[in-house]
Amino acid sequence: MTGLLAVALPGVPLLVGLIGLLLPPSPRGATTGEDPARRVAIALGVSGAAVALLAAVVLLVRVGHPVEGSTTWVDLGGPAVTFGYRLDGVAVLVATAVTAVALAVQVYSIGYLKRGPHDDVEVDHRYPPYAAQISLFTAAMLTVVVSGDLILLLVGWEVMGICSYLLIAHDRRLAEAPAAAVKAFLVTRVGDVGFLLGIALLGVGAGSFRISDVLAHDYPAGILTAACLLLLAGVAGKSAQFPLHTWLPDAMAGPTPISALIHAATMVAAGVYVVARLFPLFERAPAALAVLGVMAAVTLLLGAFAATAQDDIKRVLAWSTVSQIGYMTGALAVGAPAAALFHLLTHAAFKALLFLAAGVVIHAVGTTLMSRMGGLRTAMPITFWCMVIGLGALAGLPPLSGFWSKDGVLAAAEATALEGTGPSYAWVGWLVWLAGLLGVAVTAWYATRLLLRTFFGVARLPLTHPHDPPAVLRWPVLLLAVPAALLGLAAFAPWFADRLRVPADRTGEAVELVHLAPNLVLPLVLLLVGSGVAWAGWRRDPAADPARFLGPLRPVFARAFRLDDVQDALVVRPTTALARAVRTGDELGVDGLVEGSGHAAVGLGGGLAALHRAALPRAAAGVLAGALLIGLAVALIGVAT
Repeated sequence: MTGLLAVALPGVPLLVGLIGLLLPPSPRGATTGEDPARRVAIALGVSGAAVALLAAVVLLVRVGHPVEGSTTWVDLGGPAVTFGYRLDGVAVLVATAVTAVALAVQVYSIGYLKRGPHDDVEVDHRYPPYAAQISLFTAAMLTVVVSGDLILLLVGWEVMGICSYLLIAHDRRLAEAPAAAVKAFLVTRVGDVGFLLGIALLGVGAGSFRISDVLAHDYPAGILTAACLLLLAGVAGKSAQFPLHTWLPDAMAGPTPISALIHAATMVAAGVYVVARLFPLFERAPAALAVLGVMAAVTLLLGAFAATAQDDIKRVLAWSTVSQIGYMTGALAVGAPAAALFHLLTHAAFKALLFLAAGVVIHAVGTTLMSRMGGLRTAMPITFWCMVIGLGALAGLPPLSGFWSKDGVLAAAEATALEGTGPSYAWVGWLVWLAGLLGVAVTAWYATRLLLRTFFGVARLPLTHPHDPPAVLRWPVLLLAVPAALLGLAAFAPWFADRLRVPADRTGEAVELVHLAPNLVLPLVLLLVGSGVAWAGWRRDPAADPARFLGPLRPVFARAFRLDDVQDALVVRPTTALARAVRTGDELGVDGLVEGSGHAAVGLGGGLAALHRAALPRAAAGVLAGALLIGLAVALIGVAT
């Protein structure tokens, strides 16, 4: 039964996704009720996600200790590729989060991708492929979660990239959507090259690509460090970590439900999950953990500061995702995978809630710009309170879920910094700890700013009449508010902490996720300071943006320290120039040589043909001249001999 459920977990969304791709797109101009393809797509998408969630819940109840099974898939005489699953407590918890968010997104999309009050055209004429691609995206992430073989994991990893490209570019009316999709695809592919090479090193070294064999193999230190660093390149791309983070904010061109799916429980969480699953390898490569720690600290602060100056509500949440993933990778860097996974789960809940609630606001007012919002608290009370829960969890407000998980990350970093615990260096602990504390204050500042600019003050679009959403949009938001508020309390339950134990935890002791100690006071003080500063700035002038106090730093933060421009100058332009040079060399050199040879042969043939067609006197003269030349050549050769 466990094996069947493990196969059904990604298999059902994969099957319904493939069937959904066979459905024709909805005809333009057709109303929702008249389109049978859309109704079938909705049924397939929702039922596939619901069955996968049911399978995940059953596995959550059944699986406590690691369980795996496999069969040979490809064997060419070298390391065999197996088709199998590897389940443990971590896998089933993450699978439950993935399927729950996927089901919420499928249901929410039914109402979101319809003709809205500010749409002049029907926006859901491509709903069948959209729903099918969500199912394939879900299947790909679940393949990564349950895979027992690195090659099968790589397949799911790459399918996620393809689906992200298709979903980000879904709304063809937006000029920026195709460009954002191409950017996301290419930037993540850069990291995936390293990821592929890292998997190859591990598989060839162990003589097998099975994860259990790879974890048990004793690699030379140099090979192991190189493989882990290569894997981190893929993690940086998929999880939007510095320096491959630039694709994620631009991916907001996709529909808001897709933003929730990518940011909450699938694509950006994949890198963190893979490092946690392979953590015994990273534990033996402290240099790789040090690189991960530096990357995490930079990304954490970069995302937080960039979020402070954004006017687009979705870009604020996108940069907050970059920052929060930095907390997770920071926990991994200091040797606390359980804390990283705990924050991954709580983040999946409150970030999905935030994006779907933001989508409700966008759907109601017809804009993503906070400068055109305001005063929505009384008109949209349900959305307001759900957003309060989500932003409170994001900022780490007790007793909401983000408070407990973020405190676990900070406590682990503090222990490494002050006590030297864990496999990482003490300076990595200091770096992650101090960056995390500063991130608490900055996160509280921009979360408070978002709440005030959106829901308080006066309405800046008086002609609109916003209201809370219909049931198909409201219920996913309300249901996600429950884990966003309460999931952190699950850390007090031993069964939950035990399931977050990764293979590195070889002792029988339960993993400590909650740290009720005096060191809780400092993050709380920083949270109050950050939130208080934003509130005080807003109180001075409720019509003005608190970000005005950033002064000359505001445009720098708004452009995320212009790292996109740096990437364009150092990578994109030189690569484009090199491509042009290669193309020119190919056209003028290779093609020119080949075409020139052809032209010369044609010209010579034309000249000889002209001689053959010449009149008799000229032909005789030509024959005589040829004979004289041949005779002269023979004479010269004879003299030389």
